[in-house]
Amino acid sequence: MTDAGRGLYAVTTGPDGALWFTLAHSGQIGRMVPGEGPTMYQLDPAGQPTIIVTGPDGALWFTESRAHRIGRITTDGATTRFPVPSRNGGPYGIAPGPDGALWFTEMNADRIGRITTDGRTTDFPLPVTGAYPSAITAGADGGMWFTMNQANAIGRIDTDGTVTMYPLPTKAAAPVGITAGPDGAVWFVEIAAGQIGRITPGGTIDEFPLPDRAGRPHAITSTDGGDLWFTEWGGNRVGSITTDGKVEVHDLPTPCSEPHGITLGPDGALWTALETGALARIVTTGR
Repeated sequence: MTDAGRGLYAVTTGPDGALWFTLAHSGQIGRMVPGEGPTMYQLDPAGQPTIIVTGPDGALWFTESRAHRIGRITTDGATTRFPVPSRNGGPYGIAPGPDGALWFTEMNADRIGRITTDGRTTDFPLPVTGAYPSAITAGADGGMWFTMNQANAIGRIDTDGTVTMYPLPTKAAAPVGITAGPDGAVWFVEIAAGQIGRITPGGTIDEFPLPDRAGRPHAITSTDGGDLWFTEWGGNRVGSITTDGKVEVHDLPTPCSEPHGITLGPDGALWTALETGALARIVTTGR
């Protein structure tokens, strides 16, 4: 679909029945309807668009980690960008919240930010430095949950800005991707420990080791079937886990394809973004 140098990174399903994805190295946003060719929208070549999600206003919202901005792109390609509150904040994760706004992480600033759909931003400091907050998701309990990659913890922030931290049982696990599960818990990946984690609204944590602890799990998403699916960036695999912790992994057909983001597509299949420059379609068969 594209060359590896463009840095295909994250993928999500838009409100228009298309897949939307980021090209971090070339500073582009892409759109593709399954079965058709892609359309590319050029942004700041050095901006590094990273995570992309559908917002509550029917547009796509994304982070620009190097340009320190939050971006908005309509389904017809019109873009607007907003600077984050902290200078050199390094926004990474972004997700719609229960309050009609979007919430994002600022990796370099140890802050969680909030942006309204008309572009007004605020942010909230974390109670620790060097935490490197990464991915973020809305939990079933009304809070926003996020990974703290270097603090080795999962964080939760209320819509009023109150932050709670939950240390992980495994040292130096380095959590990254996170998603709300179908069971009311939040699920996350531990890239350095080779594990999938689960945390309840009350803060109870379970960890499930992968068959290959060196697989470097990166992103995770829920599906309509009740399982969660994740990518193994270092293991060239995608995998699934049930809510009771049963893991299956599947090798990708192209060696060293480096899967990053993963999403449930508009066609009912899973799609993952390969850093080598392709979107891979995964048809699930159930267990």
